[in-house]
Amino acid sequence: MRATTAFNKMLAIPGAVVVGVSFGRDGIEVSLRLRARRLRCPCGWSTRAVYDRAERRWRHLDLGGSRLLLSAQIRRLYCRRCARVVTEQVPWARPGARFTRDFEDLVAWLAQRMDKTAICRLLRCSWKSVAAIVVRVVADHVDDARLDDVYRIGVDEVSYRKGHRYLTVVADHDRDGAVLWVGEGKSGATFQHFFDQLGPQRAAQLDAVSMDLTGAWPKVCAQNAPQAQVCADPFHVVKLANNAVDEVRRGQWNSTRHTGGRLRRTARGRVSTDPAAQLVKKTRWALLKDPAAWTDHQADQIAALRRARHVLFRAWALKEELRDLYRLPAGKRPDAHLDRWLGWAARCRIPAMIELARTIRAHRNTILAAVELGLSNSKLEGLNSKTRLINHRGYGHHSAAAVIAMIYLCCSGISIELPTQR
Repeated sequence: MRATTAFNKMLAIPGAVVVGVSFGRDGIEVSLRLRARRLRCPCGWSTRAVYDRAERRWRHLDLGGSRLLLSAQIRRLYCRRCARVVTEQVPWARPGARFTRDFEDLVAWLAQRMDKTAICRLLRCSWKSVAAIVVRVVADHVDDARLDDVYRIGVDEVSYRKGHRYLTVVADHDRDGAVLWVGEGKSGATFQHFFDQLGPQRAAQLDAVSMDLTGAWPKVCAQNAPQAQVCADPFHVVKLANNAVDEVRRGQWNSTRHTGGRLRRTARGRVSTDPAAQLVKKTRWALLKDPAAWTDHQADQIAALRRARHVLFRAWALKEELRDLYRLPAGKRPDAHLDRWLGWAARCRIPAMIELARTIRAHRNTILAAVELGLSNSKLEGLNSKTRLINHRGYGHHSAAAVIAMIYLCCSGISIELPTQR
């Protein structure tokens, strides 16, 4: 059997036949000849007119321990649709690539599961080549159709680099939190880019959007999808309550640790022996944790605050009552529960909790909408953790575009088919 016949059967390159095989220092080079006579532009326009010809090589999957290169004489054409001279599209490689589709699909499949440095060592290619391949594969798989039939979305930001560098992530609640869109920045203008790509017709289909309490996102959503119900993320609501309780605790500790009683010298400095200071000391985690996760010591701390009718216990009770809004039994009205809480917080005479009540009252409708629809940004918080893992696994990325491509590859539901599975 001829070598060309063997390589034709073994490689099965689409749209081409093997006309020669050579062995050199760079590896095995297989010469190809295109079957098609018509030249096709990447945009889809075709012609028979040839502008010029040139030789080009592509890296293919390794053959044993040797690199395998494909070479062919390809042509250029003048595309009337693009109004410029372009290189014809070949069926075994993506436009502008120097690697075959099989090689790039293998790289993308590995990039979903391991770091780029390991891929470079395994496949003997550069780190920049892996990053460029990921961008091309993502562009080939992520199309505009992913934004069809979108009804409930969530919006959140994630930090990807030092210096307050953020990405805005939009996910689909109805597709188990699959990423729909990622943009650089966290401003209202960044979120507007998502609606520009979504279009007015698909924006009119949105039913609900979950997001943070603050920022320009609610205003952008109201301008582009006024019918969509904005839902305040429960995580951020409870976080505000925890911050208010912690502010009360810090104020009480600072006001009691140096007043009254004798000062006792310890390894961390001088500490007051006043019972009021000792009552507040080391109560931070007991006040912030879920009561179901308390240790015996933490339960005793809260019980002591309750017996003393301490202001910290009243602040903690207000925080827990607000958390109960998200775990009401069936038949209980969330609006009545929230209104009772707002009245209690307004009369509590604790400045931090009164300020919290003002914030909650300003976002009352969005908070109740999240309770009634059962929406939260919990899936997006999980995506944030996965994004940080992707960034750490790559030991940092040189640009936001590289991080965005990896987020699409790993979190948008892209399924890469290996060459061995075809």
